Amino acid sequence: MQKSLFFPPSSFCQTLIHLLKGNIGTGLLGLPLAVKNAGLVLGPISLLCMGVVAINCMQVLVKCSHHLSIKMNRPSLTYGEVVQYGMENVSWLRRHSQWGKQTVNVFLIITQLGFCCVYFVFLSDNIKQVVEAANATTFNCHMNHTNQTQVLVPSFDSRLYMLCFLPALILLVFTPDLRYLAPLSLVANLLMSTSLILIYFYSLTNITYPINLPYVGRAKDYPLFFGTAIFAFEGIGVVLPLENKMQRPQSFIPVLYLGMGIVTFLYISLGTIGYMCFGEHIGGSITLNLPNCWMYQAVKLLYSFGIFITFALQFYVPAEILIPPVLARVSQRWEKAVDLLLRAVLVIFTCALAILIPELDLVISLVGSVSSSFLALIFPPILQILTFHTEGLSPLVTVRNIIISVIGFIGFLTGTYITLCFSHYDSVSTRSTTHSPHTHTHTHTHTHTNMPALLFS
Repeated sequence: MQKSLFFPPSSFCQTLIHLLKGNIGTGLLGLPLAVKNAGLVLGPISLLCMGVVAINCMQVLVKCSHHLSIKMNRPSLTYGEVVQYGMENVSWLRRHSQWGKQTVNVFLIITQLGFCCVYFVFLSDNIKQVVEAANATTFNCHMNHTNQTQVLVPSFDSRLYMLCFLPALILLVFTPDLRYLAPLSLVANLLMSTSLILIYFYSLTNITYPINLPYVGRAKDYPLFFGTAIFAFEGIGVVLPLENKMQRPQSFIPVLYLGMGIVTFLYISLGTIGYMCFGEHIGGSITLNLPNCWMYQAVKLLYSFGIFITFALQFYVPAEILIPPVLARVSQRWEKAVDLLLRAVLVIFTCALAILIPELDLVISLVGSVSSSFLALIFPPILQILTFHTEGLSPLVTVRNIIISVIGFIGFLTGTYITLCFSHYDSVSTRSTTHSPHTHTHTHTHTHTNMPALLFS
């Protein structure tokens, strides 16, 4: 998952840490459900293939950036500027090159605000589950054999929890400088890492044998896998800021291979192990499947705190793109008030979007399908063709790039369509919003099974 921030000059190890942070977040926790949608064998194989393609696209973006920055005599370029100057390389696109930069910025905004929507849903789902099970939380982490937290005290609808988080998140984004959040961010990263280790431990030690899970999922569920997986892999926006701020930029490609190799391993391992452990009852986030004991309730709280702090970091990118042009049109007297107002409106907007589609897995899949497909799979191969078309780009590379872009576009269309169909069907279903998480997850799977056939004909 992307965290597009500009870092001070950094070493090899620091850049590696930033790259890992930029790709590990809520998307990782949703991968067990993604593997379920693809199948126990097809899912990990697809994640591996997607990881290879994602790394290739990141390398392509860096290569194009180097070539164009030298050509334009610029020390560094942003993603949008790389697309802009790449389009200027083609005579009939030159007059529209600004549109390329603006298009990338639009997708960055969609992606980052989409992450914020996911955070709203993640926070509400996890805190709701902790609150509802608080009276029965024990020190015995093995008493619930189904590995699903039981709801003993029905609580508010998850949408009301989102509204409860809204004022706190608005105050959080009012922070004038992200450096003020640096200590909290460090603590949040440590807590999230600890939580992830405990999730791995529980999943590995609670796999039941024999494993009777489908090796290949249903074809109509595969677009949901694609959306969730590409959401998790969409760290391409952090690549150029990291490479531009390295003390030795020529060392970035080894960092990219090492970092993304680790990320791909984590994605495949947690996605597979999580599905093997929880099976058909896996939730939109694996944290929702942890048992009703204090240790794993603490995991949900600690990870939620990390996500809460990260909200401000993800919000930084769209705020920096959208707000300055508006402030340039108002008098200095009103700048501060308008700045705070716009920040509040943007947070309210993301909350409203999260309320419209309160299913965590559907929000993740929709964001991944709509915006991550373009940034991670569609734009980079096309950019390489535009940048090097006059310099003898081999036909094999051209064909490969076209195939990757077409696959990304098909994933965008099918993933977006299927996700919207599922969210519409869920919105008109009659299931109660006060069901237990176990019932909720089971009902959600049942809903997918009984989708009207005409949606897929």
